[in-house]
Amino acid sequence: MNIGFIGSGNMASAIMGGLINATLVKEDCLYVTDASEDALVNIINQFPGVHTSQDNLEFLSDLDFLFLAVKPHIYAPVIAQIKKQLPDNVIVITIAAGQTRERVLSQFGRKIKLVRTMPNTPALVGEGMTAVCAGEKLSEEEIIQTLTLLKAVGKVEILPESLFDSYTALCGSGPAYVYMFIEALADGAVREGIPRDKAYRMAAQTVLGSARMVLETGEHPGVLKDQVCSPGGTTIEAVGSLEENGFRSSVMQAIRVCTEKSVKMSKE
Repeated sequence: MNIGFIGSGNMASAIMGGLINATLVKEDCLYVTDASEDALVNIINQFPGVHTSQDNLEFLSDLDFLFLAVKPHIYAPVIAQIKKQLPDNVIVITIAAGQTRERVLSQFGRKIKLVRTMPNTPALVGEGMTAVCAGEKLSEEEIIQTLTLLKAVGKVEILPESLFDSYTALCGSGPAYVYMFIEALADGAVREGIPRDKAYRMAAQTVLGSARMVLETGEHPGVLKDQVCSPGGTTIEAVGSLEENGFRSSVMQAIRVCTEKSVKMSKE
């Protein structure tokens, strides 16, 4: 199985590293093109066996999968360059925000095996959340293969494309909300006397452990929250303060405005 990448930025290198670490492919089955020679040197330093080129057409005939890993505004010129030479059997995987299947297929000017995905930044440490919308031309086996590749950098969920803007608000932008929460937890701890470096580590580990509790126990988050809240205790006092200050409604409203912004950007 040969896998190509047009673009060699952080997300592309994270996916490559995940695929290699999961022993799904060997380095010599990876093909990377980028306009920047320096970027390709960086890829070779990380993965010495990878094939590289500054010519996006060089490896197309060798591929089974092709990740379009360039910035959204680069999609149109890249697709214009490769669309005539792309073999019909190659599964194209997009990973950029706002690049709908309709838009990409229109740019190719024909039906191709297209999978729209959107990983989030925790994929860089193998803990990503990726939404997937596969096209009708893919067989069930090809969809399973695609999901297996994407699982190399975290969890995967199949979603209808109509929910990708909501996914963007939840998971694409969600890490920023979590970082703000960790920062706020740490700031509060610093105010109460805990050294800042320790506060960041302790807050981050608390969030990590809490997330694993949700995923691994299968319990509703509200049930887990109740288990920490003793009657008349310190935690329920803090929870009451969060509720009084609009914590829950603020987060829900953030999801709403982010979704609306994503819808607007997708139409531009």
